[in-house]
Amino acid sequence: MGSLKSETNYESLRLARISENQARLASLGLEKSVSELRTIISSRTPSKTPRNYCKKVYSLTSLRRSNRLKGVDLIPQSLPYLRRSSRLNPKPGENAITSPQARVSLSEQTRRKLFVKEERVRELKNRLSPDALARRCDSKSRGSIYDSVFGICCHFCRQKKLCGEEDCKHCGNLDNDQPCIGKTNCSVCQSSNGVLCRACLKVRYGEELEEVRENKEWMCPHCIEDKGIKPYWICNSSLCLKKRKMVPTGIAIYEAREMGYESVAHLLMEKLQQKALK
Repeated sequence: MGSLKSETNYESLRLARISENQARLASLGLEKSVSELRTIISSRTPSKTPRNYCKKVYSLTSLRRSNRLKGVDLIPQSLPYLRRSSRLNPKPGENAITSPQARVSLSEQTRRKLFVKEERVRELKNRLSPDALARRCDSKSRGSIYDSVFGICCHFCRQKKLCGEEDCKHCGNLDNDQPCIGKTNCSVCQSSNGVLCRACLKVRYGEELEEVRENKEWMCPHCIEDKGIKPYWICNSSLCLKKRKMVPTGIAIYEAREMGYESVAHLLMEKLQQKALK
């Protein structure tokens, strides 16, 4: 009986509140239903009229065409010499002037080559400030100035820098026709495998650049290994060690010197000898 009586009291209170709210809405003039309000709003909105389609007419212009289709000479006489594929070069025994691929005379070709070379060198020299060139000799180990054109890449550290040698005409005068005396050059392979800077040559192989420069028959570690001059003497660059499926040594010079070895190559040579004896 108690619960039924409480529900009855709740219903009476709810109905009284509803009637009170309705009376308040009527006093405010808000007794219209939602449907009536929507009808009033829809009647006030203006009807949308379709927009008239206006077709635009674009003026026709001439199509862009390649110079080859226009019949324009690809190598005008006023332009410098163009780089060409080796496939287009004259075959052995064929005259460069009479070959069907030759489009300019030999003298004109030589003149254009020299012109392009002088312009390029002049542009690249202006790119390096005098202060930068003055700092070139601050570090003789690997050089302190990076240059993507005149710098020669070391096989080990792969730093394409100008060397720090004061009397180097290649890096000092930015002359690609002169050899760089701050990098080694193998007398056998003459390849990039034999190009090492002063620091990598000393730390990784225990050799001095001055001694290598005086030795005209100096060979890189690759050629020494191929000829079997020094057993277990290998190139310890990360590229060559990965080709051997060996883990690169990283900065191993401190470990090598603590163990009494002259360089990293001497340490690896000892380890390979011990591994072969097992």
